[in-house]
Formats: sequence, structure tokens, C-alpha cells
Amino acid sequence: MAGLAWGLSREPVRALAVLVAATPCPLILAVPVALISGMSRAARIGVMVKDGGVFEAMARIKVVILDKTGTLTYGRAAVTEIKTMGGHNQAELLGLAASLEQASGHVVAEALVDAAQAQGLPLAAPSRVKETPGTGLVGMVEGQRVLVGGPDWVLAQIPAPVTGTNLVAPDDAMSVAVAINDQLAGFIILADRVREDAAQVLGALRQQGVERIVLASGDRTGIAEAVGKRLGVDAVRGDLKPADKVAAVRAEHRAGSTMMVGDGVNDAPALAAADVGVAMGARGAAASSEAAGVVVLVDQLAPLADAIGIARRSRSIALQSVTVGLSLSVLAMTAAAFGFLAPVQGAVVQEAIDVAVILNAMRALR
Repeated sequence: MAGLAWGLSREPVRALAVLVAATPCPLILAVPVALISGMSRAARIGVMVKDGGVFEAMARIKVVILDKTGTLTYGRAAVTEIKTMGGHNQAELLGLAASLEQASGHVVAEALVDAAQAQGLPLAAPSRVKETPGTGLVGMVEGQRVLVGGPDWVLAQIPAPVTGTNLVAPDDAMSVAVAINDQLAGFIILADRVREDAAQVLGALRQQGVERIVLASGDRTGIAEAVGKRLGVDAVRGDLKPADKVAAVRAEHRAGSTMMVGDGVNDAPALAAADVGVAMGARGAAASSEAAGVVVLVDQLAPLADAIGIARRSRSIALQSVTVGLSLSVLAMTAAAFGFLAPVQGAVVQEAIDVAVILNAMRALR
């Protein structure tokens, strides 16, 4: 345009005026200012976005895949029911089980100990404890041989076969069997409570333009389906290993840009595989926070939906600033080419355009 203005008018000052008015500052300044402003706004509500590319990708999310434990639930099992057999009472059953579980670091052990302490039950020191990781424990408590663990494992350790409805736990809970002196004494039912705001958050995600919500959990399918049905998700996948979660993320990518939300070490590969990985960092594992591009710093799910809304608004503001700013620059260049703007006037107009697009981009802070 500068060359044409010079060639047609034979006035080099017009070419200079066009070049002065043609700086691409609206493009150079508006996008980073809007994105950084939006990231700052998200940080204020407890969502840390690691870079602008991830933040911009959040604005285009169509599919959200959520882990269950620690994400849709609190990640803390709690005792909901105690079923006794063989003349044992609930306090005795819980006290012996909690006493033995003091030797374990498992989350179920923590839940049993917390429940016993909440009831004021005295806990004895266990001895000769042998733990089968992820399965159960056996040891001596106050002279009695106590077994605590999964029902199948405990029943396999005692000589007498047992049948009955007490073996069945609700779909959204898990059961721990307790045997005393090689006799089945009962079952302790535990459940991980769904977050109170989970259904509301999923509704907010849909309002932000998310078209599909998937629950992907390492828990058994029955538990995952019960939670998914309660929350109204579009699909449920249970009994998933870390590699299965990665495969689920890649499969869902066909429906659009994906966001994976999780908190455990087993979620880290899936977080890395998604377009946007979100780690629940308040109580989650360091590996998940390292793999994710977004970290929710508070133990709440609600800020995530708000952060997606902030990302969409920030991207919209950035595009608006670029479009309007460059359009005004083109108009200024055209006016300069026809001799309506001198170089100094073109410089002033261009600076005014730059200030306007920067101020507009900073609206993402609000």
C-alpha cells in the first residue's frame, strides 16, 4: 500500500505515513494481554494455568473426562454401615479392625481408624501383623487373630464356608470383611461421598459449551456407574488401569478437544495425553500436578467450570481486540495513502489504536 501510494501520487511522504500507521501492535499486544489477564483472573479463583497455549486450548474444550476418586468425590472413604455376625457387636468389630489397621497406610485403614476414634473406642497395639498390599491384613489384637480385608481374600483365609446377603455391598460403596479367630465376624461398609457441588459443576460445564462428559475410573464398574447415573454423565468407564485411561482419552478425542481431570499418580499419563490436563492439586499426587497443564489449587471442583468460562471470554476478547485493532489500522493506512493523514498524525492515531486495544484486552481481568 505504501509503494502504491508513493507510485501513484509521487509523494514519498504518503508512503512514510502509511508505514507509520501500519505497525501490527494490535496483533502483537492484544492477544498476550488478554490471555495473561485471563490467566490472572483464573489464578484468583484458585486455578493455575501453566502457559497461554493451554489457556487458549481451554476455550475450545468439547469433551471433559473426569476421574471419580478425589475428583467427583472427596477421595476419603467413610464408614457408613457395620454388619455383624456370630454374636459380635458393632463396637467390638470396629475396634478390633481399627486396631489392626493402625499398622497399614491404606486409605481404608485411615477411614476405619478415624471412625473408631470418632466413637471413642480404645485401640490396642497390634502384633505379628502381615499385610498383603491392596488386599488385607492379618495380625494379633488383644490375644485374638484378626483378619481385615476384601471379602474374597478374608473368606479364602478362614476354614468354614460362609453364605448370605451380608456379602453384598451397595453399588456405590465397598465392603471390608472382618474375621476373628478364623470365624467371619461381619462386614464394614465404606463409601466415598460425591462432592455436594458435583452435579451443579457438571451442569455449569455444559453451559460453558462442553458437549460430552465422561466418567473414567479405576474403581469397579458398578461403583462408577452408580456415581455416573447419579450425576447424569454421558458415558461411564470403570475398572480402568492407567493405560486404559490413556486409551479412553484418545478415543474421546474424536468427539472434539478433550480435557482430562484427575488427582492420582495413575491419572498422570491420561492428563498428559489430553489436550488439556487438569490436576486436583490441593490433595492430589505431585505426579498428576506435574503432568497437567492446569492445576486446581483448592479442594473444590467448581472453579474449573468458572476457569473454562474465563478462558472462553478471554479468547473472545483477544479476537475482538485483534479484529477491531487491525481494522482500524487498515483504515488509518488507507487514510494516509490518500493523503488525509500526515506521518505525525498517523503515529498519534496508531498509538491511540494501541492503547484502545490494550485497554479492551484488559477487560479479561474482570
